[in-house]
Amino acid sequence: MTTAAAWAEVGGAVNAEALRMQAAAENRRVLALASPGLILIALVLFLPMGWLFFLSFTGDSGFTLEHYRRMAHPAYRKTFTTTFEISFIVTAACVALGYPLAYLMSQIAERARPFLLACVLLPFWTSLLVRTYAWLVLLQRRGVINDWLIDLGLIDEPLRIVHNMTGTVIGMTHIMLPFLVLPLYASMKAIDRDLMKAASNCGATPVQAFRQVFLPLSLPGLFAGVVLVFVLCLGFYVTPAVLGGGRVVMWAMQIESNVALYANWGAASALGVALLIVTLAILWGMTRLFRIDHHLGRS
Repeated sequence: MTTAAAWAEVGGAVNAEALRMQAAAENRRVLALASPGLILIALVLFLPMGWLFFLSFTGDSGFTLEHYRRMAHPAYRKTFTTTFEISFIVTAACVALGYPLAYLMSQIAERARPFLLACVLLPFWTSLLVRTYAWLVLLQRRGVINDWLIDLGLIDEPLRIVHNMTGTVIGMTHIMLPFLVLPLYASMKAIDRDLMKAASNCGATPVQAFRQVFLPLSLPGLFAGVVLVFVLCLGFYVTPAVLGGGRVVMWAMQIESNVALYANWGAASALGVALLIVTLAILWGMTRLFRIDHHLGRS
């Protein structure tokens, strides 16, 4: 090895070490800047979750698994099943209604988009409780919808569309729809329209171009909206309590009953822990199923 080559090798090693030290220093600075936020997250998220886990294993006589054994009771199983059934139905309904709406918003003329966006955001200007009771007025036996259907001669007697799962799904779908449309619209709006034109120039029909180009590119936004809607549905309380009429009991309502009626914080904590674990497992399964990391460009 010549002297020049040896010096080049030494210089390369020195530069690599300097770059490594510079990267480590940069990481320390970033960690120092992020430390207030990390501490805040630990205080408002991980600390309460840890306390929740602790309470779920605590009884009158100390450590116990009684709170988790109680979940085998048929009433708890029915509540748990109802929670996920409604969440899946509402999420599917939001996808069926929200995807065409978001696609229309992304393809319509620029001057018309603010109007459609305002229509999507309009429900946020009204209280959740007010919207829920508005649906109660519309859907009840002598409500607006049943009166219209009877006056038009379409039905002979009022339909039962409230104080059951039907009314609960309708009200929750209306409330959850914007949470799917907004991230999906943002994802669709970022898709270059020239990609669809390029697909057409390559001989693809509009349906093929949509299925092979537009749909895969919109999946990250769709996945984000689905996760947001599904997770929010799992913890919903007000709308099922009002539109369900006590006949539709979800997991959050069961937790509230354990705390308010029976003052049993351990049982309520166990329900919360179980819901958290199952939710994380389902989200992990959805991530693996839809391969969202592939669509986001990750290996």
